[in-house]
Amino acid sequence: MKAVRRVPRTRRAAASIAHIRKFIVQHLKVEPEDVWIDGHVAEYIWSRGIRKPPMKITVKAVKFEDGLVEVSFPEEIQ
Repeated sequence: MKAVRRVPRTRRAAASIAHIRKFIVQHLKVEPEDVWIDGHVAEYIWSRGIRKPPMKITVKAVKFEDGLVEVSFPEEIQ
């Protein structure tokens, strides 16, 4: 998420979502369209506005048999 600070302020929250998606694609070896980011995660990123997304976020990624990946918060955070 540190790389998001190099993005213009008016695009940081969207860049954070894209950064999470890119990280999941790279590590779970799936296509970007197969990654589903939970609404709670997106809400948390956008909670402080477009200019100041959180610097750190902990997420859980679950890869299903059909190749889809769900990105959500771990249970203890919810």
